[in-house]
Amino acid sequence: MDLAHLNPAALMRQTLLGMSRNDQLRQAIEHAPVSRDVVRRFVGGTTTQDVLDVATELADTRRMATIDYLGEDTLDPAMAERTRDAYLDVIAAAAQAGLTQDGAVEVSLKLSALGQALGRDGNAIALENARAICQAAANAGTTVTLDMEDHTTTDLTLSVLRDLRQDWPWVGAVLQSYLYRTEQDCRDLAHEGSRVRLCKGTYKEPESVAFQDKGDVDRSFVRCLKVLMEGEGYPMVASHDPRLVEIATVLADKAQRTPDSFEYQMLLGIRPDEQLRLAAAGARVRVYVPYGDEWYGYLMRRMAERPANLGFFLRGLATKG
Repeated sequence: MDLAHLNPAALMRQTLLGMSRNDQLRQAIEHAPVSRDVVRRFVGGTTTQDVLDVATELADTRRMATIDYLGEDTLDPAMAERTRDAYLDVIAAAAQAGLTQDGAVEVSLKLSALGQALGRDGNAIALENARAICQAAANAGTTVTLDMEDHTTTDLTLSVLRDLRQDWPWVGAVLQSYLYRTEQDCRDLAHEGSRVRLCKGTYKEPESVAFQDKGDVDRSFVRCLKVLMEGEGYPMVASHDPRLVEIATVLADKAQRTPDSFEYQMLLGIRPDEQLRLAAAGARVRVYVPYGDEWYGYLMRRMAERPANLGFFLRGLATKG
């Protein structure tokens, strides 16, 4: 690929995405004591016990968790089944540890990790696997949120959401403010009992379907957030942007929402002091906790998505060093 025409931000993104596929670099980072300590800040480990230890630490500071077993774009039916089973295992273990009451620890699912890309029957396979996970969550007294992926899967994901909500109305949706369609999707989903996580969006999308300018994405986020706050559902505000967090607080007050009628969501390791501040003030705060063997690609992609994330990571390295 010719990178000469790219601006510095785009060049950095391409470099980090390349790093995400570099096995030698992964091995070096995995075995470096300093970077291992930093990775533990952003990733909840590789095993069920690892991630439950993190969830317990969060619960001790009045923060909730949504657990994501890392992996996506699965093209192997056996891998889709292993992903399903990993979720079943972590839900059962969290329930046994007393962490799932009232949805304090829930799980987030990517349908592509559950088999959505497996040919003509992929969507049915993913739906069946998601059903098994939702039933386990219901038995444990907790909830499930369907992560949103790139725009080509939005309609399929919302279709699966509708199917799952027939049996489990509490299944959460994720909407991305960088898509032109999202304000209308928010209106469609802002009904009673509907849990909706609003984020900016993390995939590289074409101008035909998505805002390209950061300011436009932020303004869309605020418009969408206003719809959700004024609706009858349960908004989940997924942002680390101090200005957007403040706007969410103002909109919630204006809509006369009580603190238990919406929540803030942030990634593990990003702005932990702000997470603690919000929780101490009585807000509901949920932390997105990824875990599993695929942590390296996840971490590099997060760095590529937002320059600020790279800054957090590098400052963590400097602190640990």
